[in-house]
Amino acid sequence: MRKLACFILLICSLLLISACNQNKMTQIDLAEVTRSIFYAPQYVALEKGFFEEEGLEVDLQTTWGGDTTMTALLSDSADIALVGSETSIYVYAQDSRDYAVNFAQLTQTDGTFLVAKDADEEFNWEDLRDSHFLGQRVGGMPQMVGEYVLKQHDINPQEDLNLVQNIDFANIPGAFASGDYEYVQLFEPTASIFEANGQGEIVASFGEESGQVPYTVFMAKQSFLDEEEETVEAFTRAIYKAQQWVQETDSLEIAEVVEPYFEDTDVEMLANAIDRYKQQGSFATSPLLKEDAWENLKDIMDEAGELPGDAPYEDLVNTEYAERIIGE
Repeated sequence: MRKLACFILLICSLLLISACNQNKMTQIDLAEVTRSIFYAPQYVALEKGFFEEEGLEVDLQTTWGGDTTMTALLSDSADIALVGSETSIYVYAQDSRDYAVNFAQLTQTDGTFLVAKDADEEFNWEDLRDSHFLGQRVGGMPQMVGEYVLKQHDINPQEDLNLVQNIDFANIPGAFASGDYEYVQLFEPTASIFEANGQGEIVASFGEESGQVPYTVFMAKQSFLDEEEETVEAFTRAIYKAQQWVQETDSLEIAEVVEPYFEDTDVEMLANAIDRYKQQGSFATSPLLKEDAWENLKDIMDEAGELPGDAPYEDLVNTEYAERIIGE
């Protein structure tokens, strides 16, 4: 009898250990470049439990800026980073042995809008000439796309504008509101908040003007991709689930899901911002970063004088995870 009890106890212990191993979650430290409704699918993946379904426990940290985000990734303070894909090009140009590789695209257009403090009834790009324009950080995607679009409308930012670019990203809205600037580039929901408060009016979308570009992408060091292939694939699958859910879901419902990340913003305002991004196709519908979009990115960087050298698609973009998941 005692032997039978010991045998049963042993079996139960083994089953318990097996269950614990099956339920063991893989920890991922994820760094996002800023907190933005532009990244709604990421927050959906967190809130809807898509990461947990893939056996991942994701710890999200906001690292505020491309430089600090890339530093976190390269120093192993983060496993994966959500940041502008241009940062991977800058690192690659420094002959880094363990450079960052883009493996899942989240947004596929610029996310900024041109906001005018005192807009005319019918905006014309020529209205910008000789204006006081509050721009974005030099070398970042908002600044480069902004310059690219302006040049498409025969406006040279350095010569035709009174351009200011020395304000930190987080302080740009406040500087525009309190200063004598006439125009500014703003992300949502800040742009819509300015409209609602009578502090400005959205007159154009840089995303609509610039076309598709891998604007914000999940990336990891090459060594992490080599060592954690199953983890990266699981992460990419969770993002794809979120992208599909966002594509199929009403903007208000999306806003209600991601609202915990934007406690100071009204849900209706969030829904309006999400709807604006959905209408212009800003949210990528799959994690696959295509080569033509990559080449558009390089053209934009080259036009801005910020392309440091060759940035081969086959070196800096890994599509294997996205292709496998899409094909499932």
